[in-house]
Amino acid sequence: MATAERAKTKPGWRDVARSLRRPKVLVALLLGFSSGLPFLLTGNTLGFWLREEGNNLAVIGFLSWVGVVYSLKMFWAPLVDRLDVPLLGRLGRRRGWMVLSQLLVGAGLLGMALVGPSGGQGLWALGGFALLAAIASATQDIVVDGWRIESAADGDEQGLLAATFQMGYRAAMLATDSLILLLAAVIGWQLSYGVAGLAMGLGLIATLMATEPQRHLPAGDAAAAPLWTGKGLFDAIAGPFLAFLRTHRELSVLMLLVVSLYRLGDFLIGPMINPFYVDLGLSKEVVGSVRASIGLWASLLGIAVGGLCSVKLGFNRTLILGAILGPFSNLAFSAMALAGPDITVFGAAILVDNFATGFAGVALTAYMASLTSIGYTATQYALLTSFYALLGKVLKGFSGQAMEGLQAQFGSTMGSAAFFAVTAMIGVPVVILCVMLDRAARKRQQHQPSD
Repeated sequence: MATAERAKTKPGWRDVARSLRRPKVLVALLLGFSSGLPFLLTGNTLGFWLREEGNNLAVIGFLSWVGVVYSLKMFWAPLVDRLDVPLLGRLGRRRGWMVLSQLLVGAGLLGMALVGPSGGQGLWALGGFALLAAIASATQDIVVDGWRIESAADGDEQGLLAATFQMGYRAAMLATDSLILLLAAVIGWQLSYGVAGLAMGLGLIATLMATEPQRHLPAGDAAAAPLWTGKGLFDAIAGPFLAFLRTHRELSVLMLLVVSLYRLGDFLIGPMINPFYVDLGLSKEVVGSVRASIGLWASLLGIAVGGLCSVKLGFNRTLILGAILGPFSNLAFSAMALAGPDITVFGAAILVDNFATGFAGVALTAYMASLTSIGYTATQYALLTSFYALLGKVLKGFSGQAMEGLQAQFGSTMGSAAFFAVTAMIGVPVVILCVMLDRAARKRQQHQPSD
């Protein structure tokens, strides 16, 4: 009796600590690192490299459109959900796709290391290899998300795996956002990208360690039909979206709206952060050191608190807290623009940004995972992450023009501060929408008949 009652309660700190010993959790940590590694190397960190090479903000902003492919992955996610990879399929559907995507990511990063951004042709070649790495990375995200969701035994383990995955993901982003700056100051950008390409080997190790999850087929005759038939093709493409609408009904639109706007402010400032540091006169060594120290601990704390809140408070309330914290990242950089290259202010801005980003990342990841249906996990999660990122990744391509325009009108200091402050205001309607979603979900749950 006591054991049964304890099983119904939420896990505490000791339960979480014991869970970290499971091989499944370690795999989630390494796969999170593998998923996070290429993200900034094809985006914001690439902007630091480009700015040091003398490229203007508009060019850097436009090149950030490489990241739009992350928002288009929903179009090939059905193939990942329903087909095995030739030759590699013997590893299992999830593991086979993981190996293929990880090899291609590594090839793309090594290609970027070889060509560099020197000259016009070099810039085009660099963009091409960045595009290859981004497409392969988006594919890796599809299959890793599917593996993580399908491998969870229950809701509590889902929250644990989400937090662990985010921890690995954020560790990779900190490495490619901070440690690589310190490395580039010593050995140069091209060799640093080569090291990052080789680091994708950690993802391969995790994939070989992973256990292929049990394969679930969606319900219905069409779902059981082969992919090349009319019914099978329709279910692969439209089935995940229709299942989502059937499951969540009147809340579907509100859910998708919250997901699409939740991190919009972060996306808009992303390509401009590193060029902003360069223009402010902060060296790679300073930026890398602060990110690797204050940023690392702040990020890990934010992830840990976000994971604990997901377990203790539930996904919806944690989502609201993350929406409240999010705009403080933008405001921290606005204050930094006004203060100038002050190390104390810079350290405080990094602390606020990394804690808020870590918390909000766990909140959104766990929430989106809770919305998926068995049999469609990879495709539905890809659909949700596409909604989450598409608007921000399209608009961020114009961030360089927006910042240059504000700087031309108000001066470099006030223009930069205004840019970050305006993007912070996007967080206000997001908080309101999250509160509306929480109330609507609670109201719907109250009216559902009890078994």
